[in-house]
Amino acid sequence: MRILFIGDVVGRWGTAFLCQKLPALRRMWEPELTVVNGENASEGNGILPSSARELFDAGAGVITLGNHALRRREVYEYLSQEEAIIRPANFHPEAPGRGWHTYDRPGLPPVTVVNLCGTVYMDCAWEDPFSALDRILPQLPPGVVLVDFHAEATSEKFCLAWDFDGRVSAVIGTHTHIQTADERILPGGTGYITDAGMCGAFNSSLGVKPQQAIRRFRTHLPTRFDNDNSPCRMSGVLLEIDPKTFRTTAIQRVNVE
Repeated sequence: MRILFIGDVVGRWGTAFLCQKLPALRRMWEPELTVVNGENASEGNGILPSSARELFDAGAGVITLGNHALRRREVYEYLSQEEAIIRPANFHPEAPGRGWHTYDRPGLPPVTVVNLCGTVYMDCAWEDPFSALDRILPQLPPGVVLVDFHAEATSEKFCLAWDFDGRVSAVIGTHTHIQTADERILPGGTGYITDAGMCGAFNSSLGVKPQQAIRRFRTHLPTRFDNDNSPCRMSGVLLEIDPKTFRTTAIQRVNVE
């Protein structure tokens, strides 16, 4: 079975580009499930119900989030009501929403998508991701388990994948918005990439206008960040997973301009 995973969608420009390109990609590759990280899909950062609905309408089966999941209070009620949009499972238990979702279609094994947030150089996680995943796995139905690990440190991402090799089907890193060239299948059959990349303006600083980011680096003064509207690139990975063993058999980077 195939799962298409799209990295962090950035701003209205990135959302519009995904909505334009994703339907054709789904017709071409025919994935059984498309997962989209949408934590920056609204202008600025965070996600709103309106932008989430656009991602679902374009073909996302599950939307994952990250450290900006709760940035917009307008989305809190939506997170509690819509099961297919998930925020990191290691947020405090009082956070609205849920941390995983099982996507079930007739004739296919259940696919559970788990969202986790890193703790290195990030301050939004309440529980360490390793303990959180240990706690979560016994609660999941037998089937495919895909983890979106939204984290800053490459070592933390790789160590989580290595620790859970053979226990989950794939660990896909998000958050840094730069696609890495280290896609692989670990010895136990877990597919892995440190970062899937982003869907947003390619000639930008992680989706932000470069001049604004440069000013911040040069002056260390508060700077307004606006999403850049230069030509977009949509990055992610296409996974092939054995429906009987739930192991990844192939992982391929995806880039669409």
